[in-house]
Amino acid sequence: MNTTISNSKLKASIKHLGAELFSLSDNQNKEYMWNGDPNYWPKHSPVLFPIVGSLKNETYRFNEKDYHLSRHGFARDLEFLLIEKTESSATFSLSNNEETLLKYPFKFELQIMYKLEETKLIITYQVINKGAIHLPFSIGAHPAFALPKDFSEYSIEFEKEEKLDFFLLEDGLISDKTETLAASKKVVPLNYQLFENDALVFKTLESNSLTILENSKPYIKVDYKDFPNLGIWTKENAPFICIEPWFGYSDTLQKYGDLFKKEGIVILEANQTFNASFDIETF
Repeated sequence: MNTTISNSKLKASIKHLGAELFSLSDNQNKEYMWNGDPNYWPKHSPVLFPIVGSLKNETYRFNEKDYHLSRHGFARDLEFLLIEKTESSATFSLSNNEETLLKYPFKFELQIMYKLEETKLIITYQVINKGAIHLPFSIGAHPAFALPKDFSEYSIEFEKEEKLDFFLLEDGLISDKTETLAASKKVVPLNYQLFENDALVFKTLESNSLTILENSKPYIKVDYKDFPNLGIWTKENAPFICIEPWFGYSDTLQKYGDLFKKEGIVILEANQTFNASFDIETF
């Protein structure tokens, strides 16, 4: 089942499975989201919860028991409820159930709101701790933006001039090795060689937004000021780029096994609520 919202500028469609955005188009029918071609990658914009990235051996330990979570968690594979709908907004909800408690023994509600304002789509995550104990989680976005022209015609412009240090992955985990993304006046030209070792993982950035440029002109801007971490990713020869605001990332090679001590984890007290938003602006 799908839900569509619209205003005079944009239209967005969301699957109830995973509350996944799969279409964002303007009033000229220009489509900004990746089409999910399985020859490259069958997703569009999965929601990453209650972990981002991978756990070592897909395992963590809590109360002297081992639990298993696959890469990026389970929210993307579960059906959400549509709990509120207007012409230009829709809110979806996922709560713990018998299935989730076997993998993640914590009581929660995850609400995701999509709201259109002029040429922006605002996506808000709300995590509510429904239990009597602290709730450890990571949450992140994974939107894939369609690049209809040749990949070399695109570049990324960061909000600020800064040293763009990213962490290298080893077997899906964060190593202690870093490289620096070469930028000229805040702009990084895109090429597939950048992603030979999987995603670019930034633990810290001064920039709160970045803009995808198409032949040096703004195409899509992502404002992620609420999010401390960022991933950028594509697959070899795929005509899309993922800009991924995150709270948290994969286990590191040195620290793993305890969600409460995991780098980047959010610890939410009982009966408390977490909120974070990011914007996608189209041009």
